[in-house]
Amino acid sequence: MILDQRHFTRLDMLKILIVLGLAFYITSNLHLDYPYPLHGDEWVHWAQSEAILQANSTTFSEPFFGESNLSPASNLETGFHLYWGISHLVTDISWLEIFMYFPSIIFMITVLIVYVFAEREGFGFEAALFTCLIPTTVGILGPALLVPLSMGLLFIPLSLYVAFNFQTLSSYFILCIITIFLLIMHPPSAAITLTVFVPYILLNIRNNFKHSLGITLALVTPFLVSFAWMFDRFIHEVGTFFTFQPHDTYVSIPSIIQTYGYLPIAFGLLGTVFMLIKGDKNKYGLIFGLLTLLALLVVFSRLHYGSSILYQRGLMYLMLMLAITAGYGLAWVRAISIPSKSTNKTIFVLAHNAGNLMCLVLICMVLAIGIPSRQQTLYNQFIDNEDYQAFTWISDHLDERYSKAILDPWKATAFTAITQKNVYTRIHEQVKTSDSEAYDFLQGGCIDTSFLRENGISIVYGECDCDNPELIEVRNGVYLFTDTEAK
Repeated sequence: MILDQRHFTRLDMLKILIVLGLAFYITSNLHLDYPYPLHGDEWVHWAQSEAILQANSTTFSEPFFGESNLSPASNLETGFHLYWGISHLVTDISWLEIFMYFPSIIFMITVLIVYVFAEREGFGFEAALFTCLIPTTVGILGPALLVPLSMGLLFIPLSLYVAFNFQTLSSYFILCIITIFLLIMHPPSAAITLTVFVPYILLNIRNNFKHSLGITLALVTPFLVSFAWMFDRFIHEVGTFFTFQPHDTYVSIPSIIQTYGYLPIAFGLLGTVFMLIKGDKNKYGLIFGLLTLLALLVVFSRLHYGSSILYQRGLMYLMLMLAITAGYGLAWVRAISIPSKSTNKTIFVLAHNAGNLMCLVLICMVLAIGIPSRQQTLYNQFIDNEDYQAFTWISDHLDERYSKAILDPWKATAFTAITQKNVYTRIHEQVKTSDSEAYDFLQGGCIDTSFLRENGISIVYGECDCDNPELIEVRNGVYLFTDTEAK
């Protein structure tokens, strides 16, 4: 059964608007009761984007400790920080509004691109629907967070759409521009995009060599140019494929299958089978791209060879590819029609629309399971309203004489993002000795003045009372240490 292209109707318009609304709701729902970033990485990107603006350069002092400089060679997500920094500066949209609303906007664009890509084969709505259900978790990030990965997601279907439907110089130029943008924004996304395209390039070598060559040059040339500043990192990542990586993966493929949902996975497998049976080179390219990415992730997960960052970020791209194939599987169900010679009009209509009825029931089941599970996902809430008000007060009222703070390490990343002041320590991935020292200092009444002096700390922020006469409370919970040696 081959799905034919459909003419775009008002019903199609209504369906895609519903899907886009669903995409917006699933991602924005997380911020209904919490207006601040939900992941430590978001706070880091806020801090570094603002640091670029403060320095007026892509080379800037590392904002949290100020002990080193970051440049495009060491900060591989410079493009992401520069893009949002300029966007914040030009539009005057607040950082809170950017992190609240733009993940949903970006995801809606991603879903729309998936729709356009798949609709040429007649299953745009179905593919877009399953794309809406791509989850967001603390471990693997996702579309509900404003991180480079969530922006990188939209370029996979866009690149596939361009490569599958156009064979002109301008299309290869577009693919090249996309690759350049991914390399300066999020190199893992660029590497995964190249991985997905390898099977399609190989499938076209024999009968369409020029097209394969054009895509190869468009994707590979930016990598070759980027070696000027990424060569050492590239050699390291390549070396991981030949070196046993003993560490355990904290996010496993089975757990991702459970998180995404068994029904979407089942439809992904069904769509994969029918694409292989009824497909053409485009469908074969899509399926073998998915299988190549899956093999890359399985090798790392089970055999421990490969790049951990490609594994962690590749899981999200794997779900995106599965969403597209799941759409094909659901569309195959929708196309089922049972022949009937019954003279009963009701029976005849039900038999003729059996696929549509089954499709409707299955969609209801998928949404009934998928939406609540995404609403129940737990995320990190680093600060509350009182913290935010205190941090903005510090940013507005304390000058550069007060440049380093000690506070709850869990809140320190957000503190730097909002104030652009250094911190003594912060919790990001793992708890360190300095984090325990900070907690001991704060819980002990902040009485260790020598600790402040030795570490150059001039701001103390905490919910507990500080019983130290050398600290001056200038606002509820905000204390200043004015000893000249601490400045």
